[in-house]
Amino acid sequence: MPRGTSSTVLLIEPDMSLRRLIALGLEHRGMRVIEMNSLAALADQPIEDPDLLVLDIENGCHDDPALLAAVETHPYLAKLPIVVLAWEQVLPAARGASLPLRECLAKPFDARALHATIENLLETSAAIEIPARQVLAPTSAGLSPLVTAAGLLLTVIGLMLQLMVAGAGLLVVLIGLLWWTLGKRPEQKILLGEIGPAYSPSLR
Repeated sequence: MPRGTSSTVLLIEPDMSLRRLIALGLEHRGMRVIEMNSLAALADQPIEDPDLLVLDIENGCHDDPALLAAVETHPYLAKLPIVVLAWEQVLPAARGASLPLRECLAKPFDARALHATIENLLETSAAIEIPARQVLAPTSAGLSPLVTAAGLLLTVIGLMLQLMVAGAGLLVVLIGLLWWTLGKRPEQKILLGEIGPAYSPSLR
């Protein structure tokens, strides 16, 4: 049961006793079950998106294929794997081939057959979803090298700007030192020239 422990099953069963038996069996296998007695109850009770639908199309003493037709035109129920419970086979071979996520169990049915059918549909659904995600993955992954390259380029530009600022600072310091050094030397010569005659031997 690969997805059993994390799967949510929407159970639409008009017979309360049968609904409870089915729900208890699925919950025992680790599934979460949302119970409803009719499709009309969906309009009155908001629910989380289920992973699979179990639908009993019995209407009184006979099957009502219109219930299945209503599900297949529903905005999100039509996308779910569906197990149909009916007195007669309502999914011919040709239709079953075109809709692999639809299975019909003839009533009365064995609980083990129901559980096996649900698990098989969940496995099939998971197998379909995984390749779809793998197809989408390269598109999102293709952006990763571009983002990485842009980040490296910005880093290099930032380092170059820092080096340029540091170089400009060093240049200003060197110019200041040279200016200070060159500006001091003439003053020292003038002072030595002025002091020289004061100590001339002719004045002694």
